[in-house]
Amino acid sequence: MDVGNLHLGATQPAVRINRLFRWFDRLCAVNDVSFDIDPGHAIGFIGPNGAGKTTTMRVLATLDEPDLGDAWIDGFSVVNDPDRVRRRLGFMPDAYGSYPNVSCIEYLDFFARAYGLVGRERSQAIRHVMDFTRMQSLSDKPVEGLSKGMKQRLCLGRAMIHDPKVLILDEPAAGLDPRARIELKEMIGQLTASGKALLISSHILTELAEMCQRVVIIEHGKLLATGTVDEILEGFTRQQDAVDGNWVTMNVTVLGQTSPIIEWLGEQTDVRQPRVSNQIVEFEFSDQPTAQAELLRRLVEANFRLTRFGAKQRSLEQAFLQVTTGAAR
Repeated sequence: MDVGNLHLGATQPAVRINRLFRWFDRLCAVNDVSFDIDPGHAIGFIGPNGAGKTTTMRVLATLDEPDLGDAWIDGFSVVNDPDRVRRRLGFMPDAYGSYPNVSCIEYLDFFARAYGLVGRERSQAIRHVMDFTRMQSLSDKPVEGLSKGMKQRLCLGRAMIHDPKVLILDEPAAGLDPRARIELKEMIGQLTASGKALLISSHILTELAEMCQRVVIIEHGKLLATGTVDEILEGFTRQQDAVDGNWVTMNVTVLGQTSPIIEWLGEQTDVRQPRVSNQIVEFEFSDQPTAQAELLRRLVEANFRLTRFGAKQRSLEQAFLQVTTGAAR
């Protein structure tokens, strides 16, 4: 048996990347990258421009070959068995072409035929994709006449026309309006609920945090951090605590003028840097819940009418900025 194409089984990762390398002349675009994606999970792939995200996704999609290492889709090697990989994978690139004088249903029919679907199977696949992407009313509309959001849906439908177990989406929310982004998140949730594994690259980090169970951060081709969003944020918090000495940013909203509470906070020896940000009072304080409870008691006794009091939540954007350097290459 060829262990390079050993089928991993349902309980094993749908995607496994093991020590992947890819050079372009002297530039190492992908430098020893390894991670897994389980069935029914969406992974956010994060990194600045030129980090190696697209190269990694192209290798997974069998559009490029690694110089070292390997990757498996549903147990089949992208190096040794690319044909079987393509049957199990759908790829939605960040830029995709359409054909002139082709309607939406003709566009999907073309790709269904390209994947070898015939007869009733092809008709059912097209109908399912049109229903899932909510494009039934646009089936006869020319592709070039679609809005950006509808084109994104059509491209997603093209990627899933053959019912792949793994979907790779490169910047699927780019250029979408707020409603289209909400609907895209709903569709991604339905795909993971059906057991599909998704790798999603995006620069919209707030949406990735909502859509994805885990996050992979890459820069200069190297894997910097991986884990759940909470784990990434927890690691960021520990680093900040080591620097700041267990201080956190507090948010306080008070009825009336903010200047009296700013003056009062400035007189407290255990409070640092009181300021107003977007009509919300912020300051640095201890991360200990008992100390925060005592400060809240003092604020109430000082007759400040508070409508909100709590520690400011650190975001995935902050973790990304902490982990990456932002240096171009």
